[in-house]
Amino acid sequence: MSELNDIIDISIIRSILPHRYPLLLVDRIEEVEKGKSIVGIKNVTINEEFFLGHYPERPIMPGVLIVEAMAQVSGILIYYSFDGMDDKLPIFTSIDKAKFRAPVTPGDQLRIKVELVRLRKKLSKVKGEAYVGDDLAAEAEMMFTFEDK
Repeated sequence: MSELNDIIDISIIRSILPHRYPLLLVDRIEEVEKGKSIVGIKNVTINEEFFLGHYPERPIMPGVLIVEAMAQVSGILIYYSFDGMDDKLPIFTSIDKAKFRAPVTPGDQLRIKVELVRLRKKLSKVKGEAYVGDDLAAEAEMMFTFEDK
């Protein structure tokens, strides 16, 4: 059950994350449990710039961008998990145990689930999973620190 009553839409996401097109890779947040978990959505369309070169004849979302989408969702979770984060920016510092299980293609909806493993202002750790339908597409463990905006 989400602690937030409303879906977090793109306007709120843009107020939290500094990313902008073409590197803003989160369309909406459907669930947030402060200090525990989050579920975010990335709608994958053929209009994404990366599909021009990866690969034009068989478009596949690059794994590094799936990880980036997981990192952005993680940043939103961390933002909501601490009070007084308006002047802070979560910074992605490391990745471990990244695995890519299935291709992500145009028309897919990437459902990104992130759980906090360790929540500390100096260094937080999360475990992220990205699904297309019921199929696990990618997973990784990531760490974050904070900088002033």
